[in-house]
Amino acid sequence: MFQRRRHPAKGPHCCPPQTMPMQYDPPQFLPPEQYVRTNYIHTVVPHVQPAHVTTVNKHMIDHQYYFPCTESVVNECCETHTMCGMPHNHCHMPHHHKHMGY
Repeated sequence: MFQRRRHPAKGPHCCPPQTMPMQYDPPQFLPPEQYVRTNYIHTVVPHVQPAHVTTVNKHMIDHQYYFPCTESVVNECCETHTMCGMPHNHCHMPHHHKHMGY
């Protein structure tokens, strides 16, 4: 593989390299890089606003008063019977009376 060259005494001779076991240094930690992952989540929020309608029917009642008037006439008659003295004979008293009218 490697050929050795011999030089007349002119300094050190080169040897083929040797493979040594791998060496590990302690790890070096860098500050973390910041990444932002954005997630969009669709959320439905129902808003229920109930309404109520009340229909008021107002009935206007018109009370109409009438006062029909009838008339009537009553004729009354008052009578008096006056005895102006006593008759001599009670047997001769009249049987009918005279009515006095107005």
